[in-house]
Amino acid sequence: MDSRYIFTSMLRISDLDKKPFSIKKLDKIKWKTGDYVVGKITDTGSDILKIELINGRMRSIMKEDLVVGALGERYATLEATGTWKEVEEDGKMHILTGAGLFGKCTSKSVYLPNLIEVQYIGHAVRGEKICTMDDYVHDVKFSKFKTPVILLVGTSMSAGKTTVARIVVNHLKRAGLKIVAGKLTGASRYRDILSLKDVGANYIFDFVNIGLPSTIYPREKFRKKLVQLLSTINSVNADIAVIELGASPLEPYNGDIAFEELKDNIKCTILCASDPYAVYGVMKSFNLKPDIVSGIATNTFAGAELIEKLCNVKALNLIDPKTTKELKRILNNKLNINL
Repeated sequence: MDSRYIFTSMLRISDLDKKPFSIKKLDKIKWKTGDYVVGKITDTGSDILKIELINGRMRSIMKEDLVVGALGERYATLEATGTWKEVEEDGKMHILTGAGLFGKCTSKSVYLPNLIEVQYIGHAVRGEKICTMDDYVHDVKFSKFKTPVILLVGTSMSAGKTTVARIVVNHLKRAGLKIVAGKLTGASRYRDILSLKDVGANYIFDFVNIGLPSTIYPREKFRKKLVQLLSTINSVNADIAVIELGASPLEPYNGDIAFEELKDNIKCTILCASDPYAVYGVMKSFNLKPDIVSGIATNTFAGAELIEKLCNVKALNLIDPKTTKELKRILNNKLNINL
């Protein structure tokens, strides 16, 4: 590994940390989503901000560190928005997620510390070829997706989807099932799917495996890439797939396309909500009635009761062990298994 650089988790599908590459400064007209680029840190933003490495561990940073990430876009409702397309001639941009998604911040929450600022140094190149995420996507034979799915959807980011997914995977693993876990939409953070492997998922995949730093991407091109990802997930022949749609299906991460591609295989849907009224909005927009509503909105009896009153769906705070029996009953019925 070249110790001059900090290799972010956006490079986990590549070999740039193992084999030499050069740096070449390119005019912005030649930039594309998924290009691997090098930036020099000019402002660390805050003492609490860290970079996610290829192995998923977090590391602190210093001014003038050289970081390798990928150009992309983020449109987070609660934190920050940004895109490489807004980078100006001065080459100043930000690390929009700790995973190494590079772009210029266009807005952020007042509660969020300043983002890490970097100066564009150049693109990673080998010979005359720009190194991109697409270069490292493995070809997989198309197969019709048949794996039964437990789908986790959110009303927004940070609604509790990954926490609930860990609980579900843990119960399935205890039953001796072969599990594949995946995150199909959102902005990249390796820690989300790694945490599902930690609790028992046999295989983990996300959109980085198909060459995307986030799923803000032209819709039909995303659909083609998604079919490739689903073929990959299908190829491991798991008993059950625990699938998360990052953010909300209503946000510009193409969650509606992912839902459409999965719908014939969905056996159980868990909607994680940040607010009881948002549950009604997602149900209405997608003509979707979840089997369980969980997440932040169910933290108290008040929230759970309001959800059940508004939407006539089961609301369970799955973090509370008292709900385990009911969760298992629902999964048993929906999946025809015995937990």
